[in-house]
Amino acid sequence: MKKFNFRKVLDGLTASSPGGSSGGGSGGGSGAGGGSVHPGGTAGAAGTPRDEIQETLTSDYFQICKTVRHGFPYLPTALAFDPVQKILAIGTRTGAIRILGRPGVDCYCQHESGAAVLQLQFLINEGALVSASADDALHLWNLRQKRPAILHSLKFNRERITYCHLPFQSKWLYVGTERGNTHVVNIESFILSGYVIMWNKAIELSTKTHPGPVVHLSDSPRDEGKLLIGYENGTVVLWDLRSKRADLRAYYDEAIHSVAWHHEGKQFMCSHSDGSLTLWNLKSPNRPFQTTIPHGKIQRDGKKPESCKPILKVEYKTCKNSEPFVIFSGGLSYDKACRRPSLTIMHGKAITVLEMDHPIVDFLTLCETPYPNEFQEPYAVVVLLEKDLIVVDLTQSNFPIFENPYPIDIHESPVTCTEYFADCPPDLIPVLYSVGAKHKKQGYSNKEWPISGGAWNLGAQTYPEIIITGHADGSVKFWDASAITLQMLYKLKTSKVFEKQKLGEGKATAEIVEEDPFAVQMMYWCPESRIFCVAGVSAYVVVYRFSKHEVNTEIASLEVRLQYEVEDIITPEPEIIPPFPDASSQLPSLKSLSGSTNTVACEGTMKDSIPCLSVKTRPVRMPPGYQADLVIQLVWVDGEPPQQITSLAVNSAYGLVAFGNCNGLAVVDFMQKTVLLSMGTLDLYGSSDPYQRQPRSPRKSKQFAADNFCMRGLSNFYPDLTKRIRTSYQSLTELSDSPVSLELERCKSPTSDHVNGHCTSPTSQSCSSGKRLSSADVSKANRRGPGRPPFRKAQSAACMEISLPVTTEENRENSFSRSRSSSVSSIDRDSKEAITALYFMESFARKNDSTVSPCLWVGTGLGMVLILSLNLPASDDLRQSEPVMVSPSGKILTLKGAVLTFACLDCVGTLTHPPYEVWRDPHSADDGEKTRKRKLVMHSPSSSQDMGDHQFAVVCSEKQAKVFSLPSQTCLYVHNITETSFLLRADVVALCNSVCLACFCANGHIMTLSLPSLRPLLDINYLPVTDMRIARTFCFTNEGQALYLSSPTEIQRLTYSQEMCDNLQDMLGDLFTPVETPEAQNRGFLKGLFGGSGQAFDREELFGEATAGKASRSLAQHIPGSGGIEGVRGAAGGVIGDLTRARIALDERGQKLGELDEKTASMMASAEAFSKHAHEVMLKYKDKKWYQF
Repeated sequence: MKKFNFRKVLDGLTASSPGGSSGGGSGGGSGAGGGSVHPGGTAGAAGTPRDEIQETLTSDYFQICKTVRHGFPYLPTALAFDPVQKILAIGTRTGAIRILGRPGVDCYCQHESGAAVLQLQFLINEGALVSASADDALHLWNLRQKRPAILHSLKFNRERITYCHLPFQSKWLYVGTERGNTHVVNIESFILSGYVIMWNKAIELSTKTHPGPVVHLSDSPRDEGKLLIGYENGTVVLWDLRSKRADLRAYYDEAIHSVAWHHEGKQFMCSHSDGSLTLWNLKSPNRPFQTTIPHGKIQRDGKKPESCKPILKVEYKTCKNSEPFVIFSGGLSYDKACRRPSLTIMHGKAITVLEMDHPIVDFLTLCETPYPNEFQEPYAVVVLLEKDLIVVDLTQSNFPIFENPYPIDIHESPVTCTEYFADCPPDLIPVLYSVGAKHKKQGYSNKEWPISGGAWNLGAQTYPEIIITGHADGSVKFWDASAITLQMLYKLKTSKVFEKQKLGEGKATAEIVEEDPFAVQMMYWCPESRIFCVAGVSAYVVVYRFSKHEVNTEIASLEVRLQYEVEDIITPEPEIIPPFPDASSQLPSLKSLSGSTNTVACEGTMKDSIPCLSVKTRPVRMPPGYQADLVIQLVWVDGEPPQQITSLAVNSAYGLVAFGNCNGLAVVDFMQKTVLLSMGTLDLYGSSDPYQRQPRSPRKSKQFAADNFCMRGLSNFYPDLTKRIRTSYQSLTELSDSPVSLELERCKSPTSDHVNGHCTSPTSQSCSSGKRLSSADVSKANRRGPGRPPFRKAQSAACMEISLPVTTEENRENSFSRSRSSSVSSIDRDSKEAITALYFMESFARKNDSTVSPCLWVGTGLGMVLILSLNLPASDDLRQSEPVMVSPSGKILTLKGAVLTFACLDCVGTLTHPPYEVWRDPHSADDGEKTRKRKLVMHSPSSSQDMGDHQFAVVCSEKQAKVFSLPSQTCLYVHNITETSFLLRADVVALCNSVCLACFCANGHIMTLSLPSLRPLLDINYLPVTDMRIARTFCFTNEGQALYLSSPTEIQRLTYSQEMCDNLQDMLGDLFTPVETPEAQNRGFLKGLFGGSGQAFDREELFGEATAGKASRSLAQHIPGSGGIEGVRGAAGGVIGDLTRARIALDERGQKLGELDEKTASMMASAEAFSKHAHEVMLKYKDKKWYQF
């Protein structure tokens, strides 16, 4: 009773102290056998660092802004190219625009409305771009600044925009609409002209039907005063802009998709919905001059060839010294249903069909001249696919493609996890590039990449940066991310260590996922030692070493059993420590959550001690680069599959790899290739177990609805979507972007599954060497209930980046941000205690230690922190032979919520890096004694003499951060980060020669805290977690940088450093560079005499207000853009900047004058009306006497 009161008193102290925690004692040390508890707060018992450590970081050092976006534009819809500036623009369905030039010139901008981009048009060599969006608005973007901004917008109110055309060197934009009308917009002022081509004037009066929307507009190359209008129903009109009448009308009985001119302006070609191309001559418009169905089968009886799929776009490009090119997309025969999307190139009599991997969105032919009335001389075709961008070289007969310099293949296989390393060793990038360059594909065009516009320089930021992406097919890509660029360095295929699964064996295999069994779930990289470790979705870990030499060797492998033996837990104080769940009820849900296939190979056979995948047993050729050193696999136990790995850590100096899941922890010596520890989470506590746990009881009913557990776990995210998810088990590896994915991933918490483990640790007292049997071994077969489909594609299972327990609550409403494991009302009823964080460190394992020793810090899903002591052989010579001992120290520290990250500071507050082995090539030709000896760096940056007599352990959970003083294990500082939400990611990072704790919260907040005092430095609600992709891939790194996957195909980088925000303008590329517009070719005397009167055409006179009048105000609304004077401040200085400022100032002045003019006219009209009315009244009462009123 005395002890109970003591605990209550302490809890009262904790709750009342500044920053105190409501967890199970904010200090460390309340084990089952008693021990002292130190209250949380700002001061502690062991040497308060406040006087010793001068923290240099303040809130002035922090500011958040997006820096650059890499990857392929997600869901592209439109394409444009500036042939003089040589830059490319891509619009997307989400309202984004990506502008690409030479490598390094990559700009992302976004329409505020988020409406899809319908069409893009460059003002050629003017540094501007017009976008037409699905909300019927036109926008003018200023590209003469590093971050483009909108100068003007024009919103159509009564008509829907379908097509736009801006002639070269013209300031009048033609806009076609769904009603069939064509309007004219002044690009400079973005005001609608009064000149309109109405559909009923364009077509013949005798025509009784509407011609449909405008699908094409272009001026004649021969005469700019003639506008060709294509209507959807097959009507083409050549409109004379001067006389305002139709010069020519052509009719075809198939719908038109596109129109293209011959450069002489005497012929044009149309593509149609029946797969036909029609060539029309202006002199005889009654019928097509030529009709072909390029892919149609010729009928024997001389009938018209059979129709094909629609030709969606055609381009007709002429060459001076060869036949013209006719290039089109679509048009394939209907009988070849399995044929892939294709681009057809017709050059003379040769027809080449280029098959594509994805549907074609749009394509453009790049030509030598921007003038439409000259020989076009096409040299390349840019093809925009749904998931790729390719450029075809037209100058070579075999049409090779150019090697793409942009990082647009990030999504080649869906990204499942990311890691980001800033300021890493400088020799890594050239080394990785050298081994990656050997695997490059051959057969590319030998020409330079044609999209070469813009300018880019390195800027002031010079430190090396590397991004690593893990993918669903098991591949891992290393990217050079220095100076806000991205370039692929090296690709590692982790699936190569396993045997390929033969088709037809599905029912007899031990795989736990149907598709993507090699999906990368977690990665751990030590840049200094070049040790790389991967955890896969099929419950395996592969340790890789880096070598510059090819080797032919067998792959070492180990198998580990992890068991879980306890089900029911009764906590001593329900208000403080969350009780442990009853796991038996959720067992059947495990298959549907992990995507497992059949649990039982065949009736009556139970799987036991077999891994999910088969490691190759024969010698394997390993090329230079990362080579598999050891494969560790968790095995099936008593018919239940192994649980996915939730935490991973490697240390090259110790030669150890540790990983955990919801069953327990395994520690493996990858130097001796032995399992040192395989222990259930509960056994790790030993006598310090804070819970009272009942022995395992026999399992009850297995008939548990597949989606029940899933729903309860998901209700923490979006309760309103739980119904949808029952029928939409979409995999995140498919390129879906819905919030449902977020819920799906959440239900795959590492704490959701249960397998009996097997402990093989020599240090565990409670373990026997034989197999444990329990009453639960009965009826383990047939885990998946009837009619329960297995998940597919592993649900992009590498979501275990967020290895946190799910709060499942059935009886009251949940919300996305509710606490998951810190209170009784939101308890983990259906989860077990997962290992969520691991960290190797030279630290004080026990309270009475006087020197640091190798330790493994272990964090669990219930906020418990355990310290394991590692007893390594004294000398390097004995390391290969003497066993390493791993023993729990018996000490427990507690936090609220699942533990996310650890770090260690020395006595002066400097980040202490874990020890590492300096890299040496394991297959070096020089096997001398000197090269074979391991070189270890034990303490960095401080040496062991400078460590002092204490250090600070930083521990951050999903709810709070704590700083402990070691070896006393006193809690010095506590900061409750969030009560209503939870952290998704936390990292201790270096910034401005200091360190801080960076956190990303599920409610969208990005926060930084000072170390060691945990003072809040930054807290901005910046990034709403709209789907699980952001949560799964967000990561911080040093120097104030972070990244996340903004879409399935794009990486968004951002900075939280004020210094980098200030320097960002210098680092970004210039989209516009001064280039001379090429001169037009001299027109011969005869051509000038007989070639039409295009040169004398004055659009200003025709479309200007003086002649055409004003357009109806209700038709379109002008909206001034945000890219005014403020936007130009970031533009290039000097004359261009001054001119731009002057031009915008004039525009604004003109706009104000126009408004003033309108107001004056309105007032005059009002005054005139008043005068008239007064005059009428006067006349009415002029002759009346006063008594007649």
